[in-house]
Amino acid sequence: MKKITVLGGGIGGVETAIALKKEGFDVELISDRDSLLVYPISIWVPTGEKSINEVRIPLKEIANARGFKLTIDRVTQIKGKENSFFLEKGGKRTDFDYLVVALGQSKLKHKGIENTLSVCGSPDEILQIKEKIDKLVKNKEGKIAFGFGGNPKAPEAVRGGPVFEVMFNVHNYLKKLGLRKNFEITFFAPMPKPGARLGEKALKMMDMMFKNMGINRITGKKIKEFTENSVIFEDGSSIEADLIVFTPAGDGHPVVKNSDLTKTEAGFLKIEDTCQVAGFDNIYGVGDSASIEGPDWRAKQGHLAEVMGRITAHNIAVKEGKKSGALQGYKEHINIMCLMDTGNGGALAYRTDSKAMLIPLPVVGHWMKKAWGIYYRLNKLGKIPRLI
Repeated sequence: MKKITVLGGGIGGVETAIALKKEGFDVELISDRDSLLVYPISIWVPTGEKSINEVRIPLKEIANARGFKLTIDRVTQIKGKENSFFLEKGGKRTDFDYLVVALGQSKLKHKGIENTLSVCGSPDEILQIKEKIDKLVKNKEGKIAFGFGGNPKAPEAVRGGPVFEVMFNVHNYLKKLGLRKNFEITFFAPMPKPGARLGEKALKMMDMMFKNMGINRITGKKIKEFTENSVIFEDGSSIEADLIVFTPAGDGHPVVKNSDLTKTEAGFLKIEDTCQVAGFDNIYGVGDSASIEGPDWRAKQGHLAEVMGRITAHNIAVKEGKKSGALQGYKEHINIMCLMDTGNGGALAYRTDSKAMLIPLPVVGHWMKKAWGIYYRLNKLGKIPRLI
């Protein structure tokens, strides 16, 4: 039986391991974390609607339910030409026939980035956002700045949706407490039209939401640096803030950047449509570790990472003669799809080459996302089948 090792225990890596096991391979998942953080529902941790334990799933439980081997260790180096990788505790490893790299991405390092907190960071970082919001609520006033950045070398490596969601949830949380009038909320981004990849109609609806919620907006200004209590732009203007929630654009993972695998200028894996790393027959790239080719509006999302994982499993199975059929590609599945939660409702965002829409879902949207969170956990633990 062929041995396949998956590096990375995030959304893409876990789905890849599950799909490979279904194809009948001997699968090992290696992760430096012992749990899968479900980022789409971690947006409720800062406002206390969910605890951190409610938005993560122990990898051991998934591995036991799905039948793959789990190793908790940190990958320190990959040598593709030597068909090996290295672990912090486990040392050099060569015991695999195929390798799937799903290590995720790092973040661009802005000057003073240590003065910010990201909603797409570690569990500890997300909890720090909650602690700071709790402190401001206790003081009954404050200034909060929410923003995200871009990467000109990898325009698809942007995480804007979660920032919008946490900001809208904080707005409604403060409103419920009767404190919203005491807080100044400002959104900022270096691009002139953040959210433009969702289409013009979506932009107009977002404009309306900002106005209705009384959220200030500063866009089109490049960020110079962050201080403990401010965001400073290159034109000399600034935002004063007691809390800066900022998610930088993605950058290539250090292990990928330092490897001999084929990479883009930004340090992401250069992959074929089949998810195979260019120039390597037995190495594949999934999710945020890989560069995504496609239309200008493309974006890395969890559902695309899962699609890439299933395509990788299918293509290896075809290659090994376990199943018949043609090889599959990820590019035809590129779209933007997310249920954007606002705390008191939501909106369904969807974008393809032929369609761009943002459908308001008052009240029901919030509960639909809650239901998705339950479904996702049960599915990963093998208790209910995957619906799509």
